[in-house]
Amino acid sequence: MKQAVDVMFRALDWLLVLLLAGMTIMVFGNVVLRYGFRSGIDISEEMSRFFFVWLIFLGSISAMRRNLHMGFDLLVISVGPRTRRSLLAIANALVLGCCVLILVGTIMQWKVNSTNIAPVSGLPMTWLFGVALPMSLFVGIMAAFRFVGYITGRLENVPQANAELHE
Repeated sequence: MKQAVDVMFRALDWLLVLLLAGMTIMVFGNVVLRYGFRSGIDISEEMSRFFFVWLIFLGSISAMRRNLHMGFDLLVISVGPRTRRSLLAIANALVLGCCVLILVGTIMQWKVNSTNIAPVSGLPMTWLFGVALPMSLFVGIMAAFRFVGYITGRLENVPQANAELHE
C-alpha cells in the first residue's frame, strides 16, 4: 500500500513539473511574441492561468504530505508532549473542516461552472475550479489520518519538515 501511495505522489510531483514547465513555456513564448512580433497566442494566456491554478492546488497536496505548508509552531514546540499532541490534533481537525467546506462548495458550484465556458479555449470552467475537488479530498484524508494519529498517540512530534529547524 505504501509503495502505491509513493508512486502516486511521485506521479503527482511529475505532473507539477510538467505544469510549471508548460506554464513557463507559454508565458515566455507569449512575451517573446509580443515584444518581438507584436502578436501573441491567446490560448496560451488562458491555459497558463489554468496551469497556475492547478499547480497551486495540486502542489498543496504534495506540500501536505511533506509537511511543508507554512505554519507558526512556536507554541507547539514550547509545550509538553501531551499538549503538543492535542494542539496538533486540533490543527488537523481544523484543516479537515476546511477541506470539507471546500469539497462541499466545489460540489455545489459544479453545475454552475459546467455551464460557464472559458472565452478562448471553450473549456467548461469546471476544468479550472474542479481542481479543488482532488485537493480537498487528498489533503482532507491526510489531515484525518494525522488527527487520528495524534488522538491515539501514534503521532507525537512536530511534523518532520519543521522538526529540523528546532534541533
